[in-house]
Amino acid sequence: MTGILKKAMSVAAGFLVLLGCSSGDYDSVADNAADISADTLVLRIAVMPTVDCLPVYVAYESGIFERESLSVVLIPFTAHMDCDTAMAGGSVHAMPTDLVRGERLASQGTPLRYVAATDLQWQLLAAKTARIKRLPQMDDKMMAMTRYSATAMMADHLVDSARLDQERVFRIQVNDVLVRLNMMETGIMDAVLLPEPQATVARSLDCSLLYDSGADSLAMGVIAFSEKALRDSLRRQQMETFVRACDEACDSINTLGLDHYRQLIAARCHVNEAMVDSMIAQHPPHFTHSRKPSPRDRDLAKKWLLK
Repeated sequence: MTGILKKAMSVAAGFLVLLGCSSGDYDSVADNAADISADTLVLRIAVMPTVDCLPVYVAYESGIFERESLSVVLIPFTAHMDCDTAMAGGSVHAMPTDLVRGERLASQGTPLRYVAATDLQWQLLAAKTARIKRLPQMDDKMMAMTRYSATAMMADHLVDSARLDQERVFRIQVNDVLVRLNMMETGIMDAVLLPEPQATVARSLDCSLLYDSGADSLAMGVIAFSEKALRDSLRRQQMETFVRACDEACDSINTLGLDHYRQLIAARCHVNEAMVDSMIAQHPPHFTHSRKPSPRDRDLAKKWLLK
């Protein structure tokens, strides 16, 4: 048995343990969403523990939604795949996602309307124990990502750019972002693709930074509404109010500074405040008013899905 197969078996065992304490919460979240689904005035928004969702959190926590007379319920997930499931099933009206996931969901019968591009970025980080400093050293190594997502598209691009054999870089599907981070903390995985602030936590563990999607000017993150939900005039009005509220939240973040919201980021993203401070100092996210994703980025997603 090769070393990589032995390690893969170890990963599988560890993954099953980790899975039991993370994305298994989806059922209870879905139940909560079902409990409020009878209230047709409530706008149900899926959220992730990542900083690209900060404008939504600020609009909710600071009362902007309330001042706009918008009744909102935030439904937390830790995996974009679970957001997709909730969207397809009608449990939520809007969600954060990436363009690859969005285009695939549309091809499967759940068309989306992208109301805002976000600053969702990913970093490929290698565990200290893997002793990987450069991308070409990923040969015969394992990388955690999510299938049919921007992370999978980036993984293919990185393997090609390093002139590695696609079959010799083992892409391991780990949908839950917190499980992915835990795999780095426990040394289970060789390398992982992480967003902020989880990437900052990994860097604090002396993980090697192999790639930053921001360097490629990729903007694959979006906030999307269900086109099916928007057939209703009330939902269309709510969407417009939601966008306006999030733009106001962006202004608040840019005026008061990220440090003003450090406790909110720490609580919503499940990290400590020291990690938030480190992220702000090293890799501060940028927030702008709602804008459509670029045609280039959307075309990249579509072309990759056709491969």
